[in-house]
Amino acid sequence: MSRAGRQSAEPDSGADFELRRTTGFLVADARGRVVGRVEGPMFGSSGEAPDALSVRSSLLRWRRRLVPASAIAAVHDRTKVIGLGIDHDAIRGVL
Repeated sequence: MSRAGRQSAEPDSGADFELRRTTGFLVADARGRVVGRVEGPMFGSSGEAPDALSVRSSLLRWRRRLVPASAIAAVHDRTKVIGLGIDHDAIRGVL
């Protein structure tokens, strides 16, 4: 069965999961605190794999954070939650 069709209770590692499909996922830091919701993937030098995720951290959509793909510890596809391996304070804010 393809990875897209598989429903698993086990979290996928950030490296194995297709980050292009994470728009709308909830993002939580290493302590379990909510960072925000994914707006979409951000592509850098490589057009094939996202380097980071743009995460909206306020209801008014004016505050965003840039979460590097390397900071993703787990992606729970069924619950639509991304767990980070870093603390909330280590995430860089962007305008």
